Amino acid sequence: MFPHHTKIIGAFLILTALGLSACASLSPSGPTFTPAPTLTPAPPTNTPEPLALSVNNDGIPVTEFDAEVARYTAAQQALGKTVASMDATKAVIEDLTSQLLLAQGARAAGFVLDEAALQSRIDALASQVGGPENLSKWQADHGYNDAEFRSALRREAEAAWMRDKIVAGVPSTVEQVHVQQILLYNQDKAESFLQQLNGGADFDELAANADPLTRGDLGWVPRGYLLDKKIEDSAFSLPVGGHSDVIATDVGYHIVKVLEKDPNRALSPDAYLASQELALKNWIAQQRQQANIVLVPN
Repeated sequence: MFPHHTKIIGAFLILTALGLSACASLSPSGPTFTPAPTLTPAPPTNTPEPLALSVNNDGIPVTEFDAEVARYTAAQQALGKTVASMDATKAVIEDLTSQLLLAQGARAAGFVLDEAALQSRIDALASQVGGPENLSKWQADHGYNDAEFRSALRREAEAAWMRDKIVAGVPSTVEQVHVQQILLYNQDKAESFLQQLNGGADFDELAANADPLTRGDLGWVPRGYLLDKKIEDSAFSLPVGGHSDVIATDVGYHIVKVLEKDPNRALSPDAYLASQELALKNWIAQQRQQANIVLVPN
């Protein structure tokens, strides 16, 4: 779900608390005054760490956000890709916003990852990479401190739980249509084919003329599977045996025909995966519309 890098996340950071105290007494010559009582200074209050991103009051500190951008950029470079700073920042914002929304959904649905369970995950990661020292080195190499590591691991565990819950709710049987198309790359030629169809020409023969290999057979498709919504809307609205007018898309000019319809057909593995991805995408989009998302420029 979150493709820009694979996180093994972890490490341990020794935090050093620094206490500052000072006292000084100057006794100038002259009359002696009764000293004022010594006042014990109030303990300093913790200054909230500035946030780079907040989603429904769940925040990502600037230091953690900047480290995430650096990790994303490094991951892209490892793939031989050069990414602009603005593009890296945008990708991280999208990823972290989705993670936060999913994590919040998990907590709202009753998922709880307590400290013991979180520590068990850390211990398991340490075991997988050869021990705590290796995990600590991995963390340092990837710019994590202990607090950020634990926060990221918790957030990703919650997000993964909610993601699995969403995709598990996708039905394996849905309404589908069996579609055949004629795809052409010239509008005049497409209009000529349409005129031939309206005059009684055989759709299959013209489809074979345009695409001898597949004859334009797209197979059985559910809603959300086709790349262009105009084609999908046409396919699901046509009667069996009916064909559309010319549909212009970024790919070319299409004429589609419905060969069969089934109100409750089992999805193919590819279509099922696509339906799960669509369900996840739609869930996140809906949550975004309702969310209070605040970006802090830095």
